[in-house]
Amino acid sequence: MANQEIVFAGFGGQGILSMAKFLAYAGMDANLNVSWLPSYGPEMRGGTANCSVILTDEAIGSPIVTRATSVVVMNRPSLDKFEKAIVAGGLLILDSDLVNRVPDRRDIEVISIPAQTIAEELGTKTIANMVLLGALVKKTGIVTMETLLQSLKDHGKEKFYEMNKLALEKGASYVK
Repeated sequence: MANQEIVFAGFGGQGILSMAKFLAYAGMDANLNVSWLPSYGPEMRGGTANCSVILTDEAIGSPIVTRATSVVVMNRPSLDKFEKAIVAGGLLILDSDLVNRVPDRRDIEVISIPAQTIAEELGTKTIANMVLLGALVKKTGIVTMETLLQSLKDHGKEKFYEMNKLALEKGASYVK
């Protein structure tokens, strides 16, 4: 897909902005035009956080995503808020461990992943965001997994690289 307008959303502290940032860096490394626009709730950790990322080979007119091609949600309030913003035929990726309802929309593709469980099996719940990001990158193909991993190496903390890599690969394996 040559153009993705993505919304990442969840509670503060879940790594919403980090997940979006690594994808934005990967987009820049892939020579795409990139926009990264974070939005915080009134309190950081525990409040709502979302981030809009646009990756395209065209000019970006506005960093605000009103019609998302893909949405990644890590809690139910985010599903309630952003489900309607997905374009028909778009993609919704959700953490089924934290989102306790089935999406209402039937005109979008839904990938439901137990990201908390997978992350815990890998060693820490803090990488659940990377599980979902791995699925997004695999499904959309907006950047290659190699480019994303390089972005993680260049812009992330080295001590978390291997675990993040495992989480990305595990998430990618959920995509048919």
